[in-house]
Amino acid sequence: MSFAALERRTPPLVALAVAVVAVSTSAILVRWSAAPAAIKALYRVVFTIGLLLPWALTRYRADFRRLRPRDALVAGVTGVALAVHFAAWFESLDWTSVAASVTLVQSQPLFVAIGAWALLNERVTRRRAVGILVAVAGMVAMSLGDFLSGVALAGQRPLYGNALAVLGAVAAAGYVLAGRSVRQRVSLVPYVTIVYAACAVTLLALALWEDHALVGYPPREWLLFAAMAVGPGLFGHTVINWVLAHVDSSVVSVSLLGEPIGSTLLALALLPGEVPSLPTVVGGAVVLLGIAVTTTGAPAEEMKGS
Repeated sequence: MSFAALERRTPPLVALAVAVVAVSTSAILVRWSAAPAAIKALYRVVFTIGLLLPWALTRYRADFRRLRPRDALVAGVTGVALAVHFAAWFESLDWTSVAASVTLVQSQPLFVAIGAWALLNERVTRRRAVGILVAVAGMVAMSLGDFLSGVALAGQRPLYGNALAVLGAVAAAGYVLAGRSVRQRVSLVPYVTIVYAACAVTLLALALWEDHALVGYPPREWLLFAAMAVGPGLFGHTVINWVLAHVDSSVVSVSLLGEPIGSTLLALALLPGEVPSLPTVVGGAVVLLGIAVTTTGAPAEEMKGS
């Protein structure tokens, strides 16, 4: 089956659910890796490009030729925003808990809603606004769980890590908004190829500026880099970019709040010391409620994919 046929047959909300599951593995893979944050982010993107580029250059040459310079420029800027998101968030996971980091980085709906209203003229319905507020309230409860229950491990700096996660959220909001506007005109594969290329160049510059070694990592690290590319990269962010062409950006952003729940459960099972507190569990339930309110309030044409 061709990619175009797969696009036509896949309901956008089903694809979104697959993407949420895929991105939920990201924090665990990042925590397992001992490489610097900028290196982890760089090779996650580089491996993704390696998987996409041969396909993009052989199957989508005509799409690249039709690409307007302005759209290519916007896609490049989107890639810079994605690089900031990755670098800040990966670093935050070294300083705070998985539950707090992943939850705070998903506070992007606040910034997306404001930006979509101010820049893209998108209308935020009352129901959707309530859903966003409920979800964010749950996120706050989850984050407080780290402080109230002493989840923070020795050597962590939760406030610093949380601030980095919020910075990652702001950058992610810019990534989502730019993707929403460009994906209405540009097909998926050429778009993500340009985004990831710009992202990789930005992360390479950051890694060199921080004086990190680019090679010499053990085989285990390279396997983790590849896993980040295939799981959260291809099945996560790439699918999200396709969904953005069919579903309102606020719906996508709030649906991605399911990532903290999945990541927290995986951390509980796979990472020592990552036991969620009662406030974290309750907050997670509130987040899921916010997701349900927002997605069920989407217009019918968005649910089907326009």
